[in-house]
Amino acid sequence: MTRWLAAILLLLTALPAAAHRGHATLSVIEIEAKTGAVTVTHRMAAHDVEPALVAIAPDAQPSLDDPDAVTALIAYVGRRFRIEGVALAFAGQRLAGDSVVLRFTGTLKGRPRSLRIAGSLFGETHPDHSTQVNVRRAGVTRSLQFGPADPPQTVALPGG
Repeated sequence: MTRWLAAILLLLTALPAAAHRGHATLSVIEIEAKTGAVTVTHRMAAHDVEPALVAIAPDAQPSLDDPDAVTALIAYVGRRFRIEGVALAFAGQRLAGDSVVLRFTGTLKGRPRSLRIAGSLFGETHPDHSTQVNVRRAGVTRSLQFGPADPPQTVALPGG
């Protein structure tokens, strides 16, 4: 009986390590069909971002409590996540607990049938990082998946 109890306790101690197996960001691109207004919202976990701040903001504290680190994070995401032909400008942030949300806005020119998106993030720190990009227009969503070193991808725009 004690061996069973010891085995169960050993398994239970391994559960917290198994709970977080990967690193991921969810980026949602919302396009207003009539005006072409674009809002990009990036949702990521602070426990994924803070280790990445060592590479992103080497002169700042690797903490979201450091305004210089947050400024460097915003610049990094702005450089790495791009929509071809759309100038994205930083539009706000929300840092709460383990949740990091960054918003960028821009405007599509015309009514393109597709978008070319660069969405690879945090590969310098997390070789297993993935970014899911959901593109929404006119009530329809299309998705892309990026690894840390993937090249830009093209997605057909919904509701075109």
